[in-house]
Amino acid sequence: PQTLDTLPPGCRAIVVSLNAEGIERRRLLDLGFTQGSIVQSVRKSPCGDPTAFRVRGATIALRADQSRRIVVEPF
Repeated sequence: PQTLDTLPPGCRAIVVSLNAEGIERRRLLDLGFTQGSIVQSVRKSPCGDPTAFRVRGATIALRADQSRRIVVEPF
C-alpha cells in the first residue's frame, strides 16, 4: 500500500484506509474516499499542489497533506 499523494497522474487505486480523525475524516468520507472506492489521479496543478482525483464520478481537488492521509492499493 501507498498513500494517495504518491499516485501518478492517470493511475488508479483502491482506497484501503484513512489515517485521519475528527472533522477531516468525516469530510474525506463525505467526499467518497471510503474503503473499497476506486480513485484515479487526474492531474496535478502547475505548482504541484493540489492534485485532482476522480472518485465516485466526481472530480475532487486535495492538497498533499490531505491526500497523504489516504492509504491506497494501486492496480
